[in-house]
Amino acid sequence: MKKHLLSCLALMMLVACSNSKTENAEKEGVETVLPQQVNEVTVMKLAKGDFHHELVSNGKMVAKEYADLYFRTQEVVAKVYVKNGTFVRKGQKLAELDLFKLNNTLVQNKNALVQAELEMKDVLIGQGYAPDNLNAVPAEVLELAKVKSGYERAKAQYELSQYDVEQATLTAPFDGVVANLFDKQYNMPKSGEPFCRVIRTSAMEVDFTVLESELPLIKVGDQVEVMSYASAAGKRTGSVSEINPLVDANGMVRVKAQVNGGDKLFDGMNVRISVKRSVPDQMVVPRTAIVLRSGKQVIFTVKDNIAMWNYVTTGLENMSEYTLVDWEASGLQEGMTVITTGNVNLAHETPVKIIE
Repeated sequence: MKKHLLSCLALMMLVACSNSKTENAEKEGVETVLPQQVNEVTVMKLAKGDFHHELVSNGKMVAKEYADLYFRTQEVVAKVYVKNGTFVRKGQKLAELDLFKLNNTLVQNKNALVQAELEMKDVLIGQGYAPDNLNAVPAEVLELAKVKSGYERAKAQYELSQYDVEQATLTAPFDGVVANLFDKQYNMPKSGEPFCRVIRTSAMEVDFTVLESELPLIKVGDQVEVMSYASAAGKRTGSVSEINPLVDANGMVRVKAQVNGGDKLFDGMNVRISVKRSVPDQMVVPRTAIVLRSGKQVIFTVKDNIAMWNYVTTGLENMSEYTLVDWEASGLQEGMTVITTGNVNLAHETPVKIIE
């Protein structure tokens, strides 16, 4: 019996020693895996500066200057010198009609004018005036002679024929690009419709809308960047040229901006607009400096390598920065050290290590 009790006692002591060794080993393992670490952060000095406000919207490109060109008479198209997308210079020929009938009418009306002039001179001779010195003829007598001879009517017909011949050749009114040219050579152009359009690509506008609440943030002259959804067009710059003083039913206001389009932006093209404006004397912090705690915005400052949180309210924002509103009431002061990164898991009075 005594031997049995001694054996049990020895076994219990052996188990206790084994458990103690296991707990010590586990504790050492945890301390090895989870050593105490100090949060590493980057910082900046809190200071006022210029805030570059950015307002983003969608819009369409509009040609500020274009001309729809018409043929004044109905004749067959004899020549077409350009096609859609052709860049043309002012005065360059675009197309012309068959001139046979128009030139024939011009010759007939010229002959009619000469005949009317002879008849007018006959009337003046009958009145006792020399036809070669019209300046000596009283105005009322000369006017009566022109009416009796039909001179004024013949002159008007001749000038109209000259105009028809001139207008039978379309020329570019300014430097630009040809568009909407669909009629073909040897065909009759459609009556009442423009033969083509010339667009001045050096003077393009972008038409877009902004919210009524965003009106205080935009003004004439503000810089804009225009990015086409067609990557080939690239990025263009310009400035706000006009703001329509009317809010529509959806609370939107129409704005136009002049853009240097070159030959890459087309009339009617969909674009994304970024309006940039510099707002001076603002307390500006990076977006990464703002974190949420219990649904509120917080900025961490550093004092003696300890993180201190401060509740803040943000105002304007762009892609990378915020402005702070009533920052002095939040306990912030210019020159304070603000944590910009490494603040996601920080708590109040957490030790931190500043890194460059």
